[in-house]
Amino acid sequence: MKKILIIEDNQDVRENTADILELEGYEVASAENGIIGVERAKELLPDVIVCDIMMPELDGYGVLEELNKNAQTSSIPFIFLTAKTEKIDMRKGMNLGADDYLTKPFTETELLEAIEGRLKRHDFLRREFSRSIEGVSQFIEAASSYLELDHLSRDYNPVNYTTKDLIYMEGDAANTLYFIESGVIKTFKTTEKGKEFVTGLCGPGHFIGQLSLLSDNGTYIESAAVLENAVLYEIPKLDFTSLIKENNVVANKFMSLLSNNLVDVQELMVNVAYATVRQRAAKALLDIHDQRILINDDDNGISIGREDFAGLIGTATETAIRMLTRFSEEGLISFGVRREIIIKEKKTLEHIVMFG
Repeated sequence: MKKILIIEDNQDVRENTADILELEGYEVASAENGIIGVERAKELLPDVIVCDIMMPELDGYGVLEELNKNAQTSSIPFIFLTAKTEKIDMRKGMNLGADDYLTKPFTETELLEAIEGRLKRHDFLRREFSRSIEGVSQFIEAASSYLELDHLSRDYNPVNYTTKDLIYMEGDAANTLYFIESGVIKTFKTTEKGKEFVTGLCGPGHFIGQLSLLSDNGTYIESAAVLENAVLYEIPKLDFTSLIKENNVVANKFMSLLSNNLVDVQELMVNVAYATVRQRAAKALLDIHDQRILINDDDNGISIGREDFAGLIGTATETAIRMLTRFSEEGLISFGVRREIIIKEKKTLEHIVMFG
């Protein structure tokens, strides 16, 4: 049973509000002023707080400020009650973090809809979703319910890709978001001279194509190809844009699920701009190894083509090969029977990344 705390100095309003909520099956507690309300909130940890603004002892703004100082109460959905003459002051309340407000006198329907909306939003925000196709489907189902949308897909079918398959090309119409169930995908841009610059290596649990679907020109801003046999799920652009554009709460939640390697891409760009080839090569080897992408289970070696490795560190293939040979001569790596790269001195590579 959901708990609602009412903080209101007017006894009639307080009791009438409590009666309405109790008849709807809520567990209700009340407080006659702000000071008592803060203590009761800390004690009960209600699911929603309904609080008047103008009260003696401690007004509604003060209540909200006090609750925001406490980690256990700062995230409780907070609804202000305000008289029509105070409505101009609601901006202050919303800036302090209030979730909603009701203008007195309010109807039973307005009260119940406000409570239900805050509970639904809070429950949605608290849910965690795994980076699997099941987690994605669960997120879309929960978001559809929250947004009351009925056109979003709930189930997606897997599509098999084999090594060297091209998933999409830079400049193609961006109509699909891809989720990687298994395998390894490289994303890359092609320079004017035809050289590939690898922008990322993505494995299970990663998405590709999200930045392109957010761009204004409607085309993919990079290409994507398969490095290791892969199973992908294709999510239509309509589903993606509905979740991003309909509601800020859903958009932020979805973007946190999507942002698998966006920070890594940004870091890669900085490294290419400022780090030496030796540092970039060492970091690329460590990143691939730590993320368990392109790893041969037999010898824990990294199975990556030399051209792809060169594209990943932003240099010519010959330069990349020379750098790997030098690492081998220094005893930092070795080569397996299939030319996979086996890391021998991880700490030394980490030192190179930091200090060159």
